[in-house]
Amino acid sequence: MSIHLLQEIANIKKKLLSLSAVVEERVRLAVKAVEQRDASLAQQIIDGDLEIDRGEVAVEEECLKTLALYQPVAIDLRLIVAVLKINSDLERIGDLAVNIAERAAFLAVQPQAEVLFDFPGMAAKGQQMLSNSLDALVNMDSQLAKAVCRADDEVDAINRQIYNEVKQEIKKRPEDIESLIHLLAISRHIERIADLATNIAEDVIYMVEGTIIRHSTEDYRAMHGKPPSGEEGSDGVME
Repeated sequence: MSIHLLQEIANIKKKLLSLSAVVEERVRLAVKAVEQRDASLAQQIIDGDLEIDRGEVAVEEECLKTLALYQPVAIDLRLIVAVLKINSDLERIGDLAVNIAERAAFLAVQPQAEVLFDFPGMAAKGQQMLSNSLDALVNMDSQLAKAVCRADDEVDAINRQIYNEVKQEIKKRPEDIESLIHLLAISRHIERIADLATNIAEDVIYMVEGTIIRHSTEDYRAMHGKPPSGEEGSDGVME
């Protein structure tokens, strides 16, 4: 590998990790804005969306330039392909943080409806999945990435439970219907963040092991606690 290609790949990694840190923080703040009914904080997240969009474009441009100039092969090509996909998922997570912030801004000016379901618990699980997927990316840790994939079912189940509970609460408290619908939408946004965190984790596995696990029955079983014998992780670190 040429020194120039090494430098380009290092630059791509640096830009991607910088973007991932911003996105993770925006999700955290969006959830905080909901919990504290903080319209000002929600507006800051909405106003900051352009920064994430620009970061996504910068990463994509670096990847395309590297593909055109150096025509990488093998593991380097695999890394760039995975980065392009992760980059897109990060931008979508940023959009979901904005969606949550917009709901938070609405809730901030409404009478606070009693919340009988575990919104903070679901939000914490979704954020933990995102955090773990990004840690797996930084450390090129396929085992942690597989743990993220296993956690997705739990968040999906909580989202279904919240849907059923909100449906019942709407019948009991029709005066709170708007607030309850916005909370339900926030739950759905968090569930989508968890889905995208799973996508990132799957791409980390692809980078480390060269295996595409999406839509694979055997690898799905492995994600759920039945790994193939002799499976090994990676000690590499994305610096």
